[in-house]
Amino acid sequence: MRGWLDQHVPRGRPPEDGPEEIRFLRDWQRTLAEGGWAGISWPREYGGRGATLMEQVIYQEEMDRADAPRQIGWFGITMGGPVIIQIGTEAQKQRYIPKILNGEEIWCQGYSEPNAGSDLASLRTRAVLEGDHWVINGSKIWTSSAHQADLCFLLCRTEDNPPDKHMGISAIIVDMHQPGVRTRRLHQMNDERDFNETYFENALAPADCVVGEVNKGWQAAVAVLGFERGGSIGRALGVARVLDEVVGYCRTHSRGGRPLIQDPLVRGQLAAYHGRVHAARLGFYRNLTHWLREGRPGPEGSMMKLYCSELRKEMLGFAASLAGPEAMRWDSAFTEDYLTSFGGTIEAGTSEIQKNTLGERVLGLPKDIRN
Repeated sequence: MRGWLDQHVPRGRPPEDGPEEIRFLRDWQRTLAEGGWAGISWPREYGGRGATLMEQVIYQEEMDRADAPRQIGWFGITMGGPVIIQIGTEAQKQRYIPKILNGEEIWCQGYSEPNAGSDLASLRTRAVLEGDHWVINGSKIWTSSAHQADLCFLLCRTEDNPPDKHMGISAIIVDMHQPGVRTRRLHQMNDERDFNETYFENALAPADCVVGEVNKGWQAAVAVLGFERGGSIGRALGVARVLDEVVGYCRTHSRGGRPLIQDPLVRGQLAAYHGRVHAARLGFYRNLTHWLREGRPGPEGSMMKLYCSELRKEMLGFAASLAGPEAMRWDSAFTEDYLTSFGGTIEAGTSEIQKNTLGERVLGLPKDIRN
């Protein structure tokens, strides 16, 4: 794989979030698929390599080492596709899997709503079966890349007043290019607009576009979140990159005529971060060991998500403080990344939710009293 990446990783990159970048990333996704490096963990009969968990770790480390472009079909590759392979129909696999791999179709994830974020089971987007189509009405929020997506993996309420709110939910594949779907990009505090509000007004989806069983979509939802939180190596590699960038900044920037790297207080803080970054990698390997032994990710995934997202935010805040007044400029070295890091403590389950999971499932503490 390292030899293949050395030959194929493009060196130039177009401006972010423009039509040139979309074409560039689609081309890169197709290149990965043609080389057999798009969905390496997928079964061979669906275009993957049947890679083991250890091989997936090596893959992610090599992609990071080569500074390879991101996969534009990230949700489809890492979560949507694996769930369809796991519980989808054979017709769904034949229809969607090849186009997920080669980047022909981009997916987004329709989960959170204005009043259903951490408490996802309180969602209100409705899907009613009329003839051979579902008619969908409602809205989603924080829908990453919805403005670029071709398809949405959408959670809808399909049964009124179920005995448990986690029941009566279905996962439905929805075409984003229809009159009944509208997106509005959200202007974030880091000046980006990759999150969206998404509105469904009598949007249609064929009856056979339900993934899994009707009214049992929570199974699919939990499976998707498991794949998302299980990708701890990416977070461990991410905090290591941040530390390298901060150390590099301290080597090349001075304060009071002395390089920052020579300040004993700065060196002490960098040394502490070095230890914590190393702990993140070891924490991932601990989670990996559990996964290899048990055949599934454990609550350690929540531990890594919490630890790495908070550590990333802290390190970038430290870097911004070193930049001083310069950090007030948009083109400062760490300003955008620092503002972006707050989102990392929310996505894939907020830090507060992760703490509850760890308290209940790892420490054995009693659950919260719920009305």
